Amino acid sequence: MQLCGIGMLFGWQDSWAANGQVVTGIVFVTAAQMLCGIAKDLTKLGGKTVTKLVTPDEKESRLFKVVSFITGFKNSMKGIGYFIGAAALTFNYYFALGILLLLVLAAMPWAAVGLSNQLGRARKENITLRALFRQAYNVNVLSMARFFLFGSRDMWFEVPLPFFLRDAVHGLGWQRVAVGAVLAGFIILYGQVQSWTPQLVLQPLRQSPANKYVELLWNGLLCFAPAYMAVMLLGTPIFVNRQLPAMAGVLLSGLLLYCVLFAVNSSVHSYLIVKYADGNKVAMNVGFYYMANALGRLTGTL
Repeated sequence: MQLCGIGMLFGWQDSWAANGQVVTGIVFVTAAQMLCGIAKDLTKLGGKTVTKLVTPDEKESRLFKVVSFITGFKNSMKGIGYFIGAAALTFNYYFALGILLLLVLAAMPWAAVGLSNQLGRARKENITLRALFRQAYNVNVLSMARFFLFGSRDMWFEVPLPFFLRDAVHGLGWQRVAVGAVLAGFIILYGQVQSWTPQLVLQPLRQSPANKYVELLWNGLLCFAPAYMAVMLLGTPIFVNRQLPAMAGVLLSGLLLYCVLFAVNSSVHSYLIVKYADGNKVAMNVGFYYMANALGRLTGTL
């Protein structure tokens, strides 16, 4: 499915934008993105499910560390992908797609050979739509929290931030490679903080393994990062007078603070959903949770 989505992008036509067929281009790219997104989330769902199945229930600290490590390194690799993609696009669009295809193909033999076919449990009855939405209370609450957590992030990070960094009139006017490097650095750092949250952040604070109160605390702390950027944006003349070095300093320092705090929040979230998931329904519970995640990101972006 991932290969099909990437392969579709080879059919992009520049004439769609030139001839006013913008809707055609948007629908085409959205369809390709849909295939890639489904493939990505199925892979992510499988990774979270496996950690739950292979970790004993009484080993909560170990589960926290494993989930954080896997999730964090996955995000760090995504950050490296941002950097590779930005660099490859400066050379050639089709070259960038070819690199992406090769990376996906290189990962497939590892999955085919390295994973056991005994993982997971087959259900005798089919899952109905009603059963899908009838989740445990903790799963519902955490899914709602995830909706708002990622919706509030992508409201400004996913689309407005790259445009602001690139825009020479109202933003910073950076080149594509510089923007890609900043976003890549953000995601790599985010992933590494996420990976080591149990050992380097929460354990010294005696908050490991995490619980709902730990999540509430760090969720409150997360509010300070956008509040700081909002105060600097609205309460100082830096952005009105377009003081570019100061604008970059405010934005990068705010991003750094947000990156660290958001990574801790995401690490705790990822652990709690695996902890709350029923062993017999872990894939359905985690899948429902990431459905809320996707809906939050869509809502925030729109």
